[in-house]
Amino acid sequence: MAAGIGSRLGKPHPKALTLLSNGRSIMQNQIKGLLRYVDIDDIYIVVGFKKELIMEAFPELTFVYNDYFDTTNTSKSLLKALKKNRNDDVIWINGDVVFDHAVIDRLIKTPGSCMAVNNEKVGEEEVKYTLAENGTILEVSKQVERPRGEAVGLNKLIAADIPVMLEMLEQCRDNDYFEKAIETGIPLGLNMYPVDISDLICTEIDFEEDLQRVNAQLKE
Repeated sequence: MAAGIGSRLGKPHPKALTLLSNGRSIMQNQIKGLLRYVDIDDIYIVVGFKKELIMEAFPELTFVYNDYFDTTNTSKSLLKALKKNRNDDVIWINGDVVFDHAVIDRLIKTPGSCMAVNNEKVGEEEVKYTLAENGTILEVSKQVERPRGEAVGLNKLIAADIPVMLEMLEQCRDNDYFEKAIETGIPLGLNMYPVDISDLICTEIDFEEDLQRVNAQLKE
């Protein structure tokens, strides 16, 4: 999902095209990791802000256009993408996450719908989570109190859970993050299992400090 403006990082191009210290852009890094596990024809990119730049950089991929990218949030980008993929398991990724490809491997090997999480200290901007007694996700948002860590922006939804997710995304307000649909779907039987990736590189790039930290990790 790469439709957003990414104003906090302050780049003149979509955040997903930001270059990393390994010589690849954030999105090139993502595609390289994904291609270890899926076919290139099964990768969809939700575009919006300066969409032509992304489409020209990745002409072999399939695109979904969020024409309201400047007035809607990730819930509506995910809604558009899921409508194109109703019958298969889906992995979705925020377009500004730098991750080790092994994160994808762990999501694939986890039975059921799931989300990648860590147990690190979190601030106001991070999407946080708590767990229910049975070990599944109970809450996931920026407003979670006493969080276990961060939900890092890589998630898997099995085909059986797509109908309820679509219904919840439809009910989301334009400015809601997709995590709102997960929270409202939990009482309806949507079980999301946490996948701990604390030992792997997996960082959402919101600010310049995030970019510097990831670049240092990649160099190491």
